[in-house]
Amino acid sequence: MGLKKLNTALRKHVEELEESGRAKGKELVIKKVIKPVDNKGPRYLLEGHGDQEFIKMNANSYLGLSLRNDMLAAEEEGAKNFGVGPGAVRFISGTYTPHIKLEEKLAKFHNREEGMIFSSAYITSLGVIYPLTNEDTYLISDELNHNCIINAMRLSKPAGKAIYKHNNMDDLEKKVKSTIGKAKRALVVTDGIFSMRGDNAPLDRIVEICNKYYDEFEEGLISIVDDSHGVGAFGKTGRGTEEYTNTKVDILIGTLGKAFGVNGGYVVSSSNVIRFLRESAPTYIYSNPITASECKAATKAIEILQSEEGDRILTHLREMTEYFENGLQEAGFETIKGKHPVVPLMVRDTQKTRKMVEYLTKNGILATGLNFPVVPKGDEEIRFQISAAHTREDIEYVLEVLNNYES
Repeated sequence: MGLKKLNTALRKHVEELEESGRAKGKELVIKKVIKPVDNKGPRYLLEGHGDQEFIKMNANSYLGLSLRNDMLAAEEEGAKNFGVGPGAVRFISGTYTPHIKLEEKLAKFHNREEGMIFSSAYITSLGVIYPLTNEDTYLISDELNHNCIINAMRLSKPAGKAIYKHNNMDDLEKKVKSTIGKAKRALVVTDGIFSMRGDNAPLDRIVEICNKYYDEFEEGLISIVDDSHGVGAFGKTGRGTEEYTNTKVDILIGTLGKAFGVNGGYVVSSSNVIRFLRESAPTYIYSNPITASECKAATKAIEILQSEEGDRILTHLREMTEYFENGLQEAGFETIKGKHPVVPLMVRDTQKTRKMVEYLTKNGILATGLNFPVVPKGDEEIRFQISAAHTREDIEYVLEVLNNYES
């Protein structure tokens, strides 16, 4: 009886989402994965769709590593030696040798003093921004930042908040200047790659602005970047938006669950920052870490990326991304061109986006429709994500299906 009124209110809310086309709807369930063969990349079978095979164009696994035999072997070795779960949070008894080795490898990969892993990238952003924010901190954020940054700012209790126009460095500088004298510390927070559009933050200019006004704040003007979609998939050697823009931010957040194909999040920075976070980040202190076996697989992923084979994988990923972008433009579709494997097809209408996603699904293609409030009104899109596991034949098939679409 106690839930009767609440059930009514919640049902009404969901029905309104469904009627407006904004509901995410029932989740597709993958029942089987078919490994790549010949000129075909991985295929997926879904519950309720019989034996129809699907191409996954909506995965963050940009390097296509998760099905590799050496990755599977690394994770199996970790599970065999350390079990399938840590059994406790890190400071009690949940820290294992693979955790330490992975953190060391991540720090070295990003040329930082220390690294620290969390159970996901989302709670990494929460676990970094929240404890670094106090009543003498001002938060400055890009208007298109990811939900994890937005919620981290909502949870925090800063001296104030400022939102600058997307990638507009004049507006950022204006917001920075307006905060001088209002806080001892200011944090400029941005995504590295904006996951809905595939464009990147101009980190070189952001660092330049932070350096310019650094001495105006008693505890500094600090740059924090969540480059979860950039690390592994962007830059000459896969070191993300920092590498692409030839700069280095103060605090870098990344993920193991996208390009590296495993699970978990991490942060790299100075030893003092990491030491502080280990003592202060609630999402680290009170949450179990990823498993030792996941650490072994993630370590293997970094080793692959840093090898000659990693160079070939990145080259193929760039070629497939460019081929798909060019194909969309030749077919008359609107997109936002860039070197990152997130390729948006701009539809700019909620109902049209929904119908187009249904058409793609009917033809064995999994892609993500993004509608308000996930994206601003008028920016509705279908987000395609290219993977190094995609073959040229895969991309050609998707383009053929899109060319045959009749709105």
